[in-house]
Amino acid sequence: MNNAPIGIFDSGLGGLTILKALRRTLPHEKLIYFGDTANVPYGSKSKQTVTQFSLDIARLLEQKGVKLIIVACNTASALALHTLKKQISVPVLGVIEPGAAKAAATTRNGRIAVLGTEATVKSGAYRQQILQKRPQTHVLQVPCPLFVPLVEEGWAKKPLSELAAREYLKPVLKNGADTVILGCTHYPVLKPVIARVLGKQVRLVDSADTLAQEVKQFLSSRQQQAGGKGSLAIYASDAPERFKRLAKHILGTQLSTVRLKKLNA
Repeated sequence: MNNAPIGIFDSGLGGLTILKALRRTLPHEKLIYFGDTANVPYGSKSKQTVTQFSLDIARLLEQKGVKLIIVACNTASALALHTLKKQISVPVLGVIEPGAAKAAATTRNGRIAVLGTEATVKSGAYRQQILQKRPQTHVLQVPCPLFVPLVEEGWAKKPLSELAAREYLKPVLKNGADTVILGCTHYPVLKPVIARVLGKQVRLVDSADTLAQEVKQFLSSRQQQAGGKGSLAIYASDAPERFKRLAKHILGTQLSTVRLKKLNA
């Protein structure tokens, strides 16, 4: 048994979809979440910049005594995970491999589409993982850069979100993919809109529940599960009150406190 906390980080609000699944699957764990709201979005930034932000956050979480770090950001998982695993002293898990594995097991016609940030799509990380698991799969990658700011603005239910989805999803409909990976932790917030545009015949995959199960198995295999009552601490690198207000739309409950923690401060 290990009652040290688990650290989770994302470029902003999106990783709360992962946090929600972790709280549901691992109710006894202490969780520390860091949203880098001062630097969101990561998807349009360089690999060097995203890697530096990720290292700064991981070191901050390391200082708080975490036993495990979860990179809840797809862009950071695609660009920085390898470096984090080399330079951080605790285990680090990303979101891409669980999502790719689930999609490869889900598709019936061997056609998978990946919706992601520009950086995630450019990295080819999902394509690589999918083809390792199912070599003959046809993988279509579609960058959707407006989705993150729409979620961060709390506009997921506004007409503009559906207009953006209809435009971005045209190649997916043309391609005939039967499985679509929501390759950014912000995108599950737009799941109702995306599902409406794609239709019931298309299965949507997000890695939240899959990753939560992987974390549970990881802790169990190392006998590091926590006992007692779980807890939650949330930090944002900018505008914590705004984060707190918008988080309610994702978590479904009001957060009591979001603390301001600037990177390198």
